[in-house]
Amino acid sequence: MEELETIIMELLVNAGSARSSALTALQLARKGDFAEAEKAMEESREFVKAAHKIQTQLIGLDEGTGKLPVNLITVHSQDHLMNAMVIQDLAGDMIELYRRIPLVN
Repeated sequence: MEELETIIMELLVNAGSARSSALTALQLARKGDFAEAEKAMEESREFVKAAHKIQTQLIGLDEGTGKLPVNLITVHSQDHLMNAMVIQDLAGDMIELYRRIPLVN
């Protein structure tokens, strides 16, 4: 059970880092620093990949049979991952808009 909690916390940390990196990318794009924004988005994508790999591992352990207990931290980690993915999608679109619109000072 303790190992499961560690795995879930790893999912949570990766998802949170993905979210933070995507928001950082958005801030960089707002300033016109598109090269650094793309680096931050790539970092965000890597964190999501790591989180998704953990999520897949958990799904495999559960085998769709309810073998794994569903507790608040599990739900919270899944919520973080979905939020990170949505923010990542929106940040990508907004960065593209910032590229098209001249920087206003």
